[in-house]
Amino acid sequence: MTGAGALEADFRPDRLPAGYRWRPATTADVGAIHRLVAAYEHEVYGRAVTGADRITAELTLPGLRPEDDTVLVHDGTGTPAGYGWVKGRRARVHVHPGHRGRGLGGALLAWTETRARCAGGDRLAQTVPDGDGAAAALLRAGGYSRLVTEWLLQIALPHEPEVPDPPAGITVRPFRPGDEQAAYRLTEDAFDEWQPRRKSYPEWARHTVERATFLPAASPLAFAGGRLVGAVLSLDVPGHDEGYVERVAVRRDHRDRGIARTLLREAFRTFHRLGRPACTLWTHSGTGALSLYERLGMTVRLSTTVYGKPLVTG
Repeated sequence: MTGAGALEADFRPDRLPAGYRWRPATTADVGAIHRLVAAYEHEVYGRAVTGADRITAELTLPGLRPEDDTVLVHDGTGTPAGYGWVKGRRARVHVHPGHRGRGLGGALLAWTETRARCAGGDRLAQTVPDGDGAAAALLRAGGYSRLVTEWLLQIALPHEPEVPDPPAGITVRPFRPGDEQAAYRLTEDAFDEWQPRRKSYPEWARHTVERATFLPAASPLAFAGGRLVGAVLSLDVPGHDEGYVERVAVRRDHRDRGIARTLLREAFRTFHRLGRPACTLWTHSGTGALSLYERLGMTVRLSTTVYGKPLVTG
């Protein structure tokens, strides 16, 4: 089942609290959705951490059908009050702080599960800020269990960072056009060790090199004998005065040589030269990389938890 009929079957209006209505989201809604998400993040984090370009990337992921896989909930004045999407085994739900405690979160959670089942999914995972106890309690009550912890790390850049020389036999240069496929293979090979599903190239690219905010100058690559063995891919997100590292990866047979440290410090130096006072990145407990970042001087700004649930269809 596809199109508006599928959405109506999966998420009937009578499941929403009185006074609310829904429709699928489109890329024309990115600004409104970003304001909703920013309001939520200001409440739980004290600041917005998601850029509008990430929402654009989500709504344009290969394989995601916005007419079936997204929901935008409005109140009686037409103001967005809730937003959710489902793709594969992942889902995301946001409720505006001014509309919490009215059952929207539960309705959107139920929709994500129904939609995932209709699409043939057998599991679903959602991420919740550790400061949002109500959302965590809702997931636990719905049968979700903790999978991994995620951390947003930060480093202040008041002075230009020193960059160590590359290890013997390693050369470093910024990302160039034509590096896309090699960077894709390297990062996905590295992430295969802990991620549940390997991304296709189009999906990977929408989150990285095809984003309007991708910053090649702050995305250094490491080569050994002409072969890519390490990469840091960075973004320069509008509305944020900080640099952001989206991906860090080193080939397994070249780890523990200082390559990641060199690449990260190259990225930090570029952001400092661009006038950014700090740089941030996300990591989680499945990667085992937290100690690396802490040795570089990064500290945890905030944390989230990924909860998962098997979807019983029978």
